[in-house]
Amino acid sequence: MKKKPVIAIDGYSSTGKSSISKEIAKELELIHIDTGALYRGITFFALENCLNDQQEIDIKSLFSKLNEINLEFVPNNNVLELFLNGKNINQEIRDPRVSNNVSIIAKQPEVRDFLLDFQRNLAAKGGVIMDGRDIGTVILPNADFKFFVTASPEERAKRRFLELQHLGIEASYEEVYQNLVSRDKIDSERDVAPLKQADDAILIDNTNLNKQETIELILSYLAQ
Repeated sequence: MKKKPVIAIDGYSSTGKSSISKEIAKELELIHIDTGALYRGITFFALENCLNDQQEIDIKSLFSKLNEINLEFVPNNNVLELFLNGKNINQEIRDPRVSNNVSIIAKQPEVRDFLLDFQRNLAAKGGVIMDGRDIGTVILPNADFKFFVTASPEERAKRRFLELQHLGIEASYEEVYQNLVSRDKIDSERDVAPLKQADDAILIDNTNLNKQETIELILSYLAQ
C-alpha cells in the first residue's frame, strides 16, 4: 500500500493556514496537525501557572514546569482538538491574551526542543498535513510537499478581526493589526527556527484569494 504524503504548510499568522489545511486534509483523507495550537497551549499553561508579581509570564518558571505539560490532539468529528492535561482548551487558546504572548513563548529554544520530537512523531507514518512556521525548514525538512502562505498585513488583520468577532471575543481592529505586525517581527527575527520560506517551498500569496480559491490552488500543485 502506497504511503500517503507528508505536507508542510508554513506562513504568516492569519493567512488561513490551519483552516485551509483542515479542508485539504478532508479532501485527501489526511490527518491535519495545527502546530501553532501546541505553542498556544503552552502559552495558555504559562498564563495560568507561571505569572510573576507583575502578572507577566516568568519564562524560567515555565521552563521548570515543562514536565508538567501533557498536550494531546483528540479527534472530534474528524477534527483534532487540543487538550492540556486532560482538559479541552481549543477555545481558550484563541483568546487575545494568548495571542499577545505566544510569539514570546514560541521563540524560546527550550520550548521548541520540548515540542520537536512530539511533532515529528505525529508525522512519522505519513498521511499528515502539518501547518506552522518552521515545518518545512526545521520540523519536517523532508516533507513530500512544502508550501509557504502569505498575504498583506491589512488583509490578515481583517480576517483575524472577523474570526474573533465570530468567536465572541472582543478586540478592536487596530489591536489585532498591531498584534499581528508585532508577531510577524518576532517570528521572523527570532534566533531559533525563524519564520521563513523553505528553499523548495511553493509560495502561495492569498491576499486576493478566498479560502476556497487558495485550497484549489494548493490542490492543483498536489495533483501534479
